[in-house]
Amino acid sequence: MKNTRIKYFYQLIASHMSILLIAFLILSILFVRYVDDFAYDEKAEELENYGEQIIAELERARPGTNLQAYVSILEAQNISFIVFDQQSRILYPVSGSFPPVELTQEEWSVIEQGETLVVNRDVERFELTVTFVAMPYFENNQLAGGVLLASPVSGVSEMIAELNKTLITTILIAFAIALLFSLWLSKMHVSRIQRMRKATSMISEGHYDVNLPESNFDEFGDLAHDFNKMAAKLQQSNEEIDRLENRRRQFMADVSHEMRTPLTTIAGIIEGLRNNMIEEGQREKGIRLASEETKRLMRLVNENLDYEKIRSNQVELTKEEIEADELLEIIQEQLYLQAKQKGNLIVVNTQPGDVIYGDMDRLIQILMNITKNAIQFTENGTISLSTFSEGDDMVITVEDDGSGIDVKEIDMIWRRFYKADLSRGSGQFGLGLSIVKQLVTLHDGEVRVESEKGKGTKFIIRLPHKK
Repeated sequence: MKNTRIKYFYQLIASHMSILLIAFLILSILFVRYVDDFAYDEKAEELENYGEQIIAELERARPGTNLQAYVSILEAQNISFIVFDQQSRILYPVSGSFPPVELTQEEWSVIEQGETLVVNRDVERFELTVTFVAMPYFENNQLAGGVLLASPVSGVSEMIAELNKTLITTILIAFAIALLFSLWLSKMHVSRIQRMRKATSMISEGHYDVNLPESNFDEFGDLAHDFNKMAAKLQQSNEEIDRLENRRRQFMADVSHEMRTPLTTIAGIIEGLRNNMIEEGQREKGIRLASEETKRLMRLVNENLDYEKIRSNQVELTKEEIEADELLEIIQEQLYLQAKQKGNLIVVNTQPGDVIYGDMDRLIQILMNITKNAIQFTENGTISLSTFSEGDDMVITVEDDGSGIDVKEIDMIWRRFYKADLSRGSGQFGLGLSIVKQLVTLHDGEVRVESEKGKGTKFIIRLPHKK
């Protein structure tokens, strides 16, 4: 079965009109009921006032003298009255067309208690529908009978009918005005939804530079604000995806470039050895070169794998307190020959009792990367490894007097695939410093660089003490 589709515009109008119609009906019913009760209460009160005057006349020394005057006055107002005794016999007027008084036992009990009986509508005991009141009167403090005054309700009914016509006309006019206002409101709300729908379609098509009008007037304004925030974040995410895609392409190009050279060298050496194209005295050199190029390839692969493990939080640190001089001397010893080949000297400066809190293997990896980087860009210089305590942190510095880094490049050296001074042909893959930053962050520390082109570079690592 196919679901019936109703536009939101018509739903809004239907909801507005339904609420208004129900409200009008309830108010009309209550108003008519109130006016109806008020009109009959007013008529009953009028009859009671005349009844009190007639009873006052009956209780005089010579009762009945001026009753005829009341007959004339009341007939002019279409009101009839009788005086009756305890046996319901009509005492006055003696002659008339007024029907016998037929009160129920409950109605008589009201009169016998000295109270006024009020009946707003009576359709059975009189020829016409009337409102009547029956009031007791006394002689010598004894109940002598009562006075009954009756008035047809036709006048009241006509008034209420006229009021109903006026009320219906007013309701129709108000309903028409409300319909026009509802059409305007519904169109305004639907237009705002249509703008959001159009913006959503644009985003689904990849156009993220959309901006909806915002306001603090209602929830639509809040929704527009949230929508614009979402669009901005999607725009940023899309730009980041583009940047990552460009990095990936650059990465693939770098990988191809970095691996092509050692693979070409290794393939050439193997081919030369197999075809006896390399002289006997050069074979050892060729094998050594092939071995170095193989290690270079392994280093490239290992660095990339290591970075991915760190980035995905797959590295668990085993922290301990490490003597600073012991750690720095390991770096000094392992890189001594490499530094010597470029005429560099590695110097260690520590204070007695300096303790570094961290993972021994990872700290060695951090300092090896930074120190190798210093050796790479320093010739016939000095590389200083130092530690000192400052507040809640242990500070490790690696300083060289090499070629330095351009100020514009300092922030870029931490990027994953960035490689400074490509003309030097360093053979490094550009992952070392990215790994350093990730590992320092895992230690809850921070690392920064101070450098000036041609005046050396200083890496500063801050690691918190054990708490």
